Amino acid sequence: MKTQRIAVSTLIFFTLLLTACGYHNPYVYSGPEKKVYFASWKNRTNELQLDAKIYQSLIRWYQKSESFKFVKNKADADLILGGEIVSIDLPSLAYGANNTTTEVKLKLQVRYIMKEITTDKILFQEPGQTRTEEYTVTPDSTSTSDNEKEALATIIDELSQDIYVKTLTKLSSI
Repeated sequence: MKTQRIAVSTLIFFTLLLTACGYHNPYVYSGPEKKVYFASWKNRTNELQLDAKIYQSLIRWYQKSESFKFVKNKADADLILGGEIVSIDLPSLAYGANNTTTEVKLKLQVRYIMKEITTDKILFQEPGQTRTEEYTVTPDSTSTSDNEKEALATIIDELSQDIYVKTLTKLSSI
């Protein structure tokens, strides 16, 4: 009985050991240091500071890796990320009693490009991407405004995460 427990424990230990050997955290870049320059995104919407919110979110994501350094001058960078906020739209999605809106789908359309400066090689680009997030409209305008802000924050965070992961994927394959 004791021998059987030892055998099962040993089997579990080696199974875990073998499966853990190939683990790779997809959110951390551990390659050679890369200096990144974030160009100011053009904001073609009436949403003030939207470009700054995207910039701050991108910085937070790229700070997850110690191999990325941020530079203020394009000439000092290895990579450049530029983009444009094309539009923001709030079409109604669902209606309640008296034909009042109960749910809205916030739509943010962007385009962006990541280039390697020394070779002028495009690592990836997105010529037109629409991100959406639904939120609830309530009779309380403050609550609705908070819901809209939260939906926009979710879109920005997911967009930044996707750009960051695309960067890691491309740099890992070079």
